[in-house]
Amino acid sequence: MSLLISVLVTFLVVILVLYLVNRLPLDGRTKQIVQVIVIIIGVLSLLRYLAVF
Repeated sequence: MSLLISVLVTFLVVILVLYLVNRLPLDGRTKQIVQVIVIIIGVLSLLRYLAVF
């Protein structure tokens, strides 16, 4: 059960950070780079919770 909660919290944090990045007054290229970095960090966190790493 704690694994499910951890995965859900990580997913929600990634969604929240992506939303906040979209709200920042950045140009398109910078915003896209930040979004890709956030997604990569989120996927790595999810893989860590699933004991892949």
